[in-house]
Amino acid sequence: MQKIILVVGLFLFSKNIFAQKGLDIIDKKEVLRIENYLASDELKGRKPGTAGIEKAADFISSEFKKYGLKFLADAKSYKQTFTYTKAKLITAKAVIDSTTLDVADIIAITTDSIVNINETAAYEKVYIKKEENLFFAAADILKKETNQIVFVDKFFAGDFFKIKRFRKDGTKKNYSIVFVLANNPTKYTIEIKNKITEINYSNVVGIIPGKSKKDEMVIFSSHYDHLGVANKPIAGDSIYNGANDDAAGTTAVMLLANYFAKQKNNERTLVFVAFTAEEIGGFGSQYFSTHNMDAEKIVAMFNIEMIGTESKWGKNSAFITGFEKSDFGKILQKNLVGSTFKFEPDPYPKENLFYRSDNATLAALGVPAHTISTSKMDNEKNYHKLSDEVATLDLDNMTEIIKSIAISCKTIVSGKDTPTRIVKQ
Repeated sequence: MQKIILVVGLFLFSKNIFAQKGLDIIDKKEVLRIENYLASDELKGRKPGTAGIEKAADFISSEFKKYGLKFLADAKSYKQTFTYTKAKLITAKAVIDSTTLDVADIIAITTDSIVNINETAAYEKVYIKKEENLFFAAADILKKETNQIVFVDKFFAGDFFKIKRFRKDGTKKNYSIVFVLANNPTKYTIEIKNKITEINYSNVVGIIPGKSKKDEMVIFSSHYDHLGVANKPIAGDSIYNGANDDAAGTTAVMLLANYFAKQKNNERTLVFVAFTAEEIGGFGSQYFSTHNMDAEKIVAMFNIEMIGTESKWGKNSAFITGFEKSDFGKILQKNLVGSTFKFEPDPYPKENLFYRSDNATLAALGVPAHTISTSKMDNEKNYHKLSDEVATLDLDNMTEIIKSIAISCKTIVSGKDTPTRIVKQ
């Protein structure tokens, strides 16, 4: 009889963990309402610099206002607007030891209209060997912010394009860093021509001030931009709606903002941010991380990316990138003991997901900044495709994931738990 009572008790506890006060705010109806707008054809794929993404920013701002969120620091609106100097590639040519390379083998981090480099130019020459970590090396190179020509061993051919994620926000114009996929040549000539334009981009940021620990911040983030409109329609459809990538994460951030605004029991200050320009280089998170933000005061970052489909383990589960880099994930797991939901370590280490989303900039500064996702990166059939629409999402499961994040972060929000810091890059 005692065994039966114990089993029944555990069952009731696992069912009731999501019956906590206020969690009814996070419901499927609200998930669908927000998703339907963010992923609607009206927004034309939310590409940075377009009218569609401005409508999305206005919508998110209006919801933050409705929830009662405050502005960040001395801001006068929820929009954190910055100017991005964009260098659109016109032509690029590289002759390496008499071999002409394809334009795909050249990545220029610059806002100069013309870049000419050869072995006599005033550029530091750097070689990333196959024994090195490509992403660590690229990050270290970009920290120097000086003229550099960087040759990347052909061993990294499959990952070379990912270096674009490290581009800066274009606010500095006094240096160029050019990456070339080639094995440490002795003679080289690189010629690049760009069209320079300036575009205003906006993150959307709202806060709930903390009580006893208001100087300590917990960030909940996502990116609200996507790919825009395709050059050629497929079966009559040309809009990249981005329902999962990342209207899903943005929906989660908005619902969590509403939930915590109603709870009114956060000891730490909560920051809710929808980043722009993730898809074209992570410019929104880079700007945010260096403006009105003191990384030493940020105790955790919950970055939410693509949670609209089931994970590789099925329902009621998600993974955390960089799980081993801090005890952030273990704290979340502890707070979910007794529920049917599970957070797992990232099962796709070869994809380097930890460094490919908006958590990366703050993580490099030592913040326990991790991404929560369910995306099956080895088999996510709608990823970056026109078919990424609301109808493809599991909204019931997505609702439970958002509730799970709300429960799992409770001891971090309350100030009881502080995740260990990540080693700075």
